[in-house]
This record gives sequence, structure tokens and C-alpha cells, in this order.
Amino acid sequence: MRIRKKAPKASAPRQVLYFIGYRGTAPAPDELKTWYDLEYGGPLVVRADGDSPASWVASHGGWTVHLVIPLPDDQVNQLADQLAWDHPSIGAVTPGQSTPADRLDVILVAARLARGLTLLTQGTAFDVTTQTYLNPSDWQDRPLSVFRFADHVTVQQQDEATGGRDWFYTLGLSKFGLDELETFRPRGLAAASTIDAMRTLGDEVLRKRLLPKVGSLIDMPELSRPVRILRHRTAAPTGAHHAFREVAFE
Repeated sequence: MRIRKKAPKASAPRQVLYFIGYRGTAPAPDELKTWYDLEYGGPLVVRADGDSPASWVASHGGWTVHLVIPLPDDQVNQLADQLAWDHPSIGAVTPGQSTPADRLDVILVAARLARGLTLLTQGTAFDVTTQTYLNPSDWQDRPLSVFRFADHVTVQQQDEATGGRDWFYTLGLSKFGLDELETFRPRGLAAASTIDAMRTLGDEVLRKRLLPKVGSLIDMPELSRPVRILRHRTAAPTGAHHAFREVAFE
């Protein structure tokens, strides 16, 4: 009997982290490398990604990011409508494959390259996960040794569709391969303390790469109270589905 070999599974398409909208000519790979090495010490290695002159692979150490600038016209026309901007050219920044241990560093390199392309083009970056627009003056420069949770993850608030509650949730943890966090509060209560608590919890989850089970407790001395994981679900506050873990501050 002839044994059929299983066909290899197609790799999942890489998720774009940033779109860069701009006018004029895209920076050359050498220009991006020079900027990056001056800002962050480098060395950044940039090489062609396939046959297209618009596709590059940029590597710093063992961390790799894929760049396409500019995107083909048909993609630009579609994205221009979605993003509600009038930039005639758009580039994309996508992280390369990484292990869970390296994911944070790859995301940092991708963010630095997105910043560089924004500055070099004097254009606008769009953070796909957090749905945030970043002009050149909006980027917060950090040295290689510094990581700020708020640079990569936001805490959002909106009315719950039913139930008369406020819905607080993170956007950005999914960049790092983690579930987003959410919690619900009665409508009308002050929001600032809940947003601060979600930021503190999100920073802890990201730094320790936690995927806590439903029903478990996370000890949070910074909040002077533990946090309980209530349930796991998917939701699409921005149109794209994300996995969420609902939390309650005990």
C-alpha cells in the first residue's frame, strides 16, 4: 500500500504591525541603516527580500523585521480608504518569526524601524493593533535598554453594548503573543483608577509573559490586591478579533 505524505502546512501570513503613509520618495535601505545605526548603535543589516526592490529584510542582532515600501498601488488604494488618510504611498512593517522569549525584542526593533520610516518620510505611522496614528512628533524615543508599556499597549474605555456597564480593555498585548485583558465597571464611576490598574496589570502580564488560567489569581502587590481571571473569550472592538481574559480586581 502506498503511503501518502502529508503536504506541509502553509505558514500563516505575518501580521503587519505598522503602516507608514507618506509623500515623495521612500528612503533607500542605506539611508534607513545609517539613521538606525546613529540612533541605536546598530549594526542594522538590510538586504533584499525576494526579487522586489520594495521588499527588504532588516536585522539587528538575531531579530528580524520585514519591510515593504512602497506597497503596490492596489493595496495602497484599499488601505487609504480604510485608514482615512490621503497619503499617496504606504509602506508596511512586519515582525519576523520569533520564539516567545524573543518576541518582545522583535516588536521593539519593528517599532524603532517604524519610527525611522516615519521620521525619514515625514509621514504618518498607523499602529494596526492599537489603532493609533503617530506623526513624527508623537514617537517617544527610548534607548535600547528602556521599555515602556504605554508605548506599545493602550487601555481603552467604551460603553458595553448591553448591561449598562463601562468596558475597559487593552489593545497591544496581542503583538507579543498574549491575550488582551478586559474588565467591566458600573457606568458612571470614575475611570482613572481602573485605567491605571489595567496598565499596571498589563505591564506585569507582559513582563512575565503570563497566560493565567480562568479562576486563577495574580498577586499584585503594586495594587495592594490580587486580580482574579474570570473568563476567556474573543471580541472585536476594532473589527479584528482578539482573545481576551476578563479580570476582576479583588
